[in-house]
Amino acid sequence: MFLALIGIWIIFNILTNGIFLSARNLSNLFVQTSYIAILAVGMVLVIVAGHIDLSVGSIAGFTGAIAAILQVNFGWATIPAIGAALAAGLLIGVWQGYWIAYRNIPAFIVTLAGMVAFRGALIAITQGQTIAPLRDDFAALGSGYVPKIVETLKFNDTTLILGLIVILIYVVMDLQSRRKQIAYGFDVPPMSYQILKMVLISSIIAAFFGVLMIYRGMPYAILVVFALVVFYSFLTNNTVFGRQVYALGGNKEAARLSGVNIRSRNMWIFISMGFLSALSGVVFTARLNAAASSAGNLFELDTIAAAIIGGTSTMGGEGTVVGAIIGAVLMASLNNGMSLMNISADWQMIFRGLILLLAVWFDIASRKKGN
Repeated sequence: MFLALIGIWIIFNILTNGIFLSARNLSNLFVQTSYIAILAVGMVLVIVAGHIDLSVGSIAGFTGAIAAILQVNFGWATIPAIGAALAAGLLIGVWQGYWIAYRNIPAFIVTLAGMVAFRGALIAITQGQTIAPLRDDFAALGSGYVPKIVETLKFNDTTLILGLIVILIYVVMDLQSRRKQIAYGFDVPPMSYQILKMVLISSIIAAFFGVLMIYRGMPYAILVVFALVVFYSFLTNNTVFGRQVYALGGNKEAARLSGVNIRSRNMWIFISMGFLSALSGVVFTARLNAAASSAGNLFELDTIAAAIIGGTSTMGGEGTVVGAIIGAVLMASLNNGMSLMNISADWQMIFRGLILLLAVWFDIASRKKGN
């Protein structure tokens, strides 16, 4: 999928006469990806465990509106308003998780009900009106950039430092992983191949940070995504909870017989999804500097597509957080590229729906071929 993403970028760059791969557009593209990427991180756990969540868009819109209303109508400061929105997301996650985990109602039904109910709640609290303008420090979360250390420089030195730190962390973690594999007797590729892989991935990371550094620097929204990717990658790969989630999606009965507390795991998965939905709503509202009754519309489509395109299996038990981020960037690239080409919104929706269908078909066909 990464190669497909590069191919899509090249095609759009040709069709838009070089506009697509400009530093300004790529920076905007990454910011546009942020709120879907946040949702995709949580959706990986949901789908890996064998569920689906159709309510993420409505929850994002509803919680984002809570943060906006508390600022505009009640004069709340930014941090308390964000805290209230995130708390609302957690409570919604508890509510939906309870029905799924302890009342055994399928997640499809519970979240479908949530999609309708919270969309109605969003319309009710906004009364169909746009809530704006918001506080400047709140809006910075969605559209602000990390400031320079040395203001006289023509590039953002803070972003340069962050890029070097990320590359260093990647190299160290990759070498540690190789040493662990050798210690446990696993086959590892030749060191020359390992070095080549590290050089290629480090170059990609450097190119990503270089684009941001040349334009305006690292957006705060992307920092949030990076933090979530690091945390959830560690959670899924290096903790008992993460292993049990994969076991739950791979074979629920085997997981139960192995002593996995299935109810507790399902509960926490949807609490996590509720929190991330609220965080996505806050970032999206901050980027628009307003809340509206249409906020979050079709977020669930892009989120599910991002997770599946990134390698998360619709059958459960397989998927990675990093893959979902690649899927989110791919979906955002399609939206951005079609917008630059002045393709109408109706055709954009048609293409996105077809892409989701093809991604699911490819997943099912691949699994059948593997079996």
